[in-house]
Amino acid sequence: MKVNLLDFDRAALERFFASIDEKPWRARQVLRWIHQRGAADFDAMTDVAKSLRARLAETAEIRLPELAGDAVAADDTRKWLLKVDAANSVESVFIPEKGRGTLCMSSQAGCVLDCAFCSTGKQGFNRNLSSGEMVAQLWIANRALGRKQGAERPITNVVMMGMGEPLLNLDALIPALRLMLDDDAYGLSRRRVTVSTSGIIPGMDRLAEECPVALAVSLHAPDDELRERLVPVNRKYPIRDLLAACRRYLERAPRDFITFEYVMLDGVNDRDAQARELLRIAARVRCKFNLIPFNPFPGSSFRRSSPERIRAFAAVLQRAGLTVTTRKTRGDAIDAACGQLAGDVTDRTRRTARPARIPIVELNA
Repeated sequence: MKVNLLDFDRAALERFFASIDEKPWRARQVLRWIHQRGAADFDAMTDVAKSLRARLAETAEIRLPELAGDAVAADDTRKWLLKVDAANSVESVFIPEKGRGTLCMSSQAGCVLDCAFCSTGKQGFNRNLSSGEMVAQLWIANRALGRKQGAERPITNVVMMGMGEPLLNLDALIPALRLMLDDDAYGLSRRRVTVSTSGIIPGMDRLAEECPVALAVSLHAPDDELRERLVPVNRKYPIRDLLAACRRYLERAPRDFITFEYVMLDGVNDRDAQARELLRIAARVRCKFNLIPFNPFPGSSFRRSSPERIRAFAAVLQRAGLTVTTRKTRGDAIDAACGQLAGDVTDRTRRTARPARIPIVELNA
């Protein structure tokens, strides 16, 4: 089977060229063609020798997922459905804002963690994505958004906050991150690439060692009892240990704070007393809070906190001097909001509570 060059970061591509008796500098040349110019085949690489292009065509390919759907919301949020194999499709979302464009990318087909408030987790889990399948989401989005070399890039930020738990797929995630950061590929800064985790402590330590980028931690509760109900992995990695891992991560992180994500659930975790409990957490690690209005999905028993309740909760934190943002809900009309991504996954965990889905706009509709 031909190798997929989307799977290779610079070091891996250099090793590949060495294996076929080519100079390592070819890696830089091919990286630019694939990731900056969006080349999908080797014939497009006009400054690469014809003999090498022919050899590449025999041994390698630029293998992309099938683009199965493309939906655009009224606020210009855009969601792509990508068929990664015969049984599984994943989703990625572009969120345009003034001065920035953020791509939310998936790392797994489904999610094994089954957080109580997340549609993705309710559909179960099938497999990890490869590095190439992750990078392809950025490649496809750039082409769809009309990125041109030398022009202002449409995607300025990447967040690994889509389907899956990224730190349970580190072997594939780290090469993908390195391509995002490589100046001959996507050239993003470490501060503009964020990995979100539910708190997989060994993965946090390894990411800090091998490829530290900005880190967001899904906290969602101020105490272990409630967090275990909402984020079951807390049973293995409780808050005390999680905060210690956050402090270790900050020793290498490109930002001097951890972002704590906190989904606002009416009557569950949104009381002022719970906000005051968060102050004790903030005293133990440099952090900011990102409050996320809950995005409902079929079968969920949770309700979104009211705007007034969210503002009051934020005010408790802000009066203590903490930085607090409230995420603006984007793309909920096309199931593209935070916690709504569901794709289409053959579930190996055999979960039964699979949410009904609002159909995505098909390309040929």
